[in-house]
Amino acid sequence: MTGTMRAQRFYKATGQWAIEDVPIPEPGPGQVLIKVAYCGICHSDLSLIDGVFGGMGTPDVITQGHEASGTIAALGEGVTGWSVGDRVIPAAGRPCGTCANCLRGPVGQCLNIQLMAFAYDGAWAEYTVAGAFGLTQVPDGVPMDQAAILADAVSTPFGAVVHTGQVRIGEAVGVWGVGGVGTHIVQLARLVGANPIIALDLEESVRERALEIGADVAFDSRDPDLQAKIAEATKGRMLNVAFDAVGVKSTFEQGLAMLANGGRVVVVGLSGDEASLGSTLGFGLSRKQALGHLGYEGTDIAILAELVASGRLDLSRSISGVVSLEDVGEGIRRLHERDGNPIRILVQP
Repeated sequence: MTGTMRAQRFYKATGQWAIEDVPIPEPGPGQVLIKVAYCGICHSDLSLIDGVFGGMGTPDVITQGHEASGTIAALGEGVTGWSVGDRVIPAAGRPCGTCANCLRGPVGQCLNIQLMAFAYDGAWAEYTVAGAFGLTQVPDGVPMDQAAILADAVSTPFGAVVHTGQVRIGEAVGVWGVGGVGTHIVQLARLVGANPIIALDLEESVRERALEIGADVAFDSRDPDLQAKIAEATKGRMLNVAFDAVGVKSTFEQGLAMLANGGRVVVVGLSGDEASLGSTLGFGLSRKQALGHLGYEGTDIAILAELVASGRLDLSRSISGVVSLEDVGEGIRRLHERDGNPIRILVQP
């Protein structure tokens, strides 16, 4: 396919971005060209603009956006099993293909994973190129706007709950920060049988929403009686798993402090903050675990898509707004300012 398209282009040296006309990319061997339906605006996209993630091997100029859905517009050489017109979700990252793990075979454990919109062009554009190997079919009945956020805003929480946190039935869970990621941690923890689920956020309206989508109780993390309230909610057990969906020093250390002996704190939110585990004596005696989390496994998006299709997972409240590609700045502003408590703002080319 020849011609030009509209795309957002971020300039790393200046921190500025603009909507520009650029050539429509050509899919290479094993790749497909996707006509983008929707693409989410994630806090990590904002962190690149703000300079927090400036050292991630990002090219000098890049198109942002990594939570996409769309239809296949063209097939690259050697692609089988897919057809033009198929509704798909591209993976939000790809293996490097050259590290020790990739050469051995388990590409899902790549040591140098390349992230879409950070290492290569993303989907705040009319078209994007993706590897056919990482595509997920969008089932009938799943709206394309909801399909887009499966690529990170839902799959990353799924990986945190199921794989890294390994939440088991009846375990007490706390979620710090109930925005886009935290909201889905609450929903998925409920799906796997966590009890109770405690939501923690600074804003009352966010805590109210957390109760509506599955949290058992919701507290202000600044409450001086927070530890006593968590002890009461858990019948004295404290938390088995604390999910830090904010990723700053205060939320990490508070989550760690609210764990039962042997509990796990899972860091899902990302920032440049440094945090402390306390003394090695206390950390060792308590047998607590601090776990970092990023991304998801290859089959997770397909599992989530089927959960949405079957009605087991309700994402109808997860899309709080849609902006055109030309108005992506308004979506960025809304997410920055939490205007209307957005869970996810989507870009529609």
